Amino acid sequence: MTALDDLADRYVDEFASLDPCLAALMGIAGQDARLTDYGPEASQARVELARRTLAELARTPVEGDAGRIAAAMLRERLDVEVALDEAGVLEGALDTIDGPVQRIIRAVELLDQGAATDWKAAQARVRALPEALAGLRVSLERACARGRVAARRQVVRNARECSDVPVYLAELSARYGDGPLRGGLDAAVRAASAALVEFAGFLTGELAARAPERDALGADRYRLGVRDFLGTDLDLEETYAWGWEELARIQAEMAEEAARILPGEPLPAVLEALDADPAHRIKGAEAFRKWIQELADRAIADLDGVHFDIPEPLRRIDCRIPPVESGIYYLAPAEDLSRPGTVWWTVEEDPSGDIVTWSAPSTMFHEGAPGHHLQLGVTTLNPVLNRFQRVSSELYPGHCEGWGLYAERLMDELGHYRDPAHRLGMLAGGQQFRAARVILDIGMHLELRIPAGTGFHEGERWTPELGFEFLRANKGPDPDSVVAFEIDRYLGRPGQAIAYKLGEKIWLEAREAARRRDGAAFDLKEFHRRALDLGPMGLDLLRAELARS
Repeated sequence: MTALDDLADRYVDEFASLDPCLAALMGIAGQDARLTDYGPEASQARVELARRTLAELARTPVEGDAGRIAAAMLRERLDVEVALDEAGVLEGALDTIDGPVQRIIRAVELLDQGAATDWKAAQARVRALPEALAGLRVSLERACARGRVAARRQVVRNARECSDVPVYLAELSARYGDGPLRGGLDAAVRAASAALVEFAGFLTGELAARAPERDALGADRYRLGVRDFLGTDLDLEETYAWGWEELARIQAEMAEEAARILPGEPLPAVLEALDADPAHRIKGAEAFRKWIQELADRAIADLDGVHFDIPEPLRRIDCRIPPVESGIYYLAPAEDLSRPGTVWWTVEEDPSGDIVTWSAPSTMFHEGAPGHHLQLGVTTLNPVLNRFQRVSSELYPGHCEGWGLYAERLMDELGHYRDPAHRLGMLAGGQQFRAARVILDIGMHLELRIPAGTGFHEGERWTPELGFEFLRANKGPDPDSVVAFEIDRYLGRPGQAIAYKLGEKIWLEAREAARRRDGAAFDLKEFHRRALDLGPMGLDLLRAELARS
């Protein structure tokens, strides 16, 4: 244990104590019965912790390459936290996928483990929910008085999510059955449900009335988002142009794949035929959950010992359907392995009750193995990394989501899309969609013009309405509600949506550089092992370290 390791460990303990909800998402043990205090004083205490740790890091000796990397990634993260605070970003923050409301709700959901549920901790978190919302309300009111209010779109989306949660809490309580906690759990659920309804009313009433209609956050705020989520600096207009080029390349590849499925038919007709094909439909959420579980299990069995060495604790993924709409996402195993790696997959059934599956395999490879489950799981179990490195993958979307998208493409290279429909699903649902995100995210926040030659509202400036139309044409077979969720998501978290494609770009470039450097000695399995052993970090640091390998 070096002095730097000791500092990182102490930071994790203090950070988890001050932010139990984020600690829960990161898999940090020891705070299972608590929720984060989102009041102004507690929020400021979290920023002060970052400042104090930065100051101590500057005085801490660094030993060897491992220490150099660990110090650089910790400094990078702490610098961003301070910069976000100084820019006023943290004050009054609400967004669609990872704001305070979502973290409070997920902290409760994470304890919902069926027969393995820690009911005392679950009761404690449900009981703490009214106080957590009350503190958040004080912070939002204070920010509002200073003129800092999230866009109305974000406010309304959060209110809708709050209104959905009481149904889930009632279902959670009912699953407990009879026991000594029955009365206390019921009382906690009633109080939490009332608090959620009241908070939703505050959002749709007082806060929405003060919220700006404009969603675009501008170039300065966007660059800070890029620094936060990707750990790099970008020429935004150059990246916007690259997004259009990448989208055109992928769409040409899609047309070629569609011609193999239904020769002579245009792409829209092929997609429509796949949607209607009974071979690519499953009835009901539970049947779909079992199907993706089998897909995840099979991928691990096929990859282990051949392309990756998968540790025994990672040979299980828990695939689950979230109780409220929250997209598709992965959570790493808890650091003490009390919680397995978990894929949460929001499903949308069509009027017949069916779920379309032809685009699902690539998403499962992204979230499971060789994607997030392997990447984040290996990081969690890596004894060479300090504790902060092992639990902080959630804080580095460029690294993490870039690897997930790289994993989708890797499985194509390894021959795992044996059904041409599944390969088209990878191109349409993963590659095309993520390239469109680069265009949309930068375009909407900077209100850029749509270039000539694109065939889409050429010369007009981006708006959320144009974004919806564009994404509807470039996201695969999802219903309008999912597309609307995506637009709200991008507008609430500037820079996050481009982490996938820009991160994948770095992973692919680093692999090609290693292939050229090593020549005939290049070993793909060994490249992946070395790369994942580095742990999470921003893209600039990742590029530099992979060049050293």
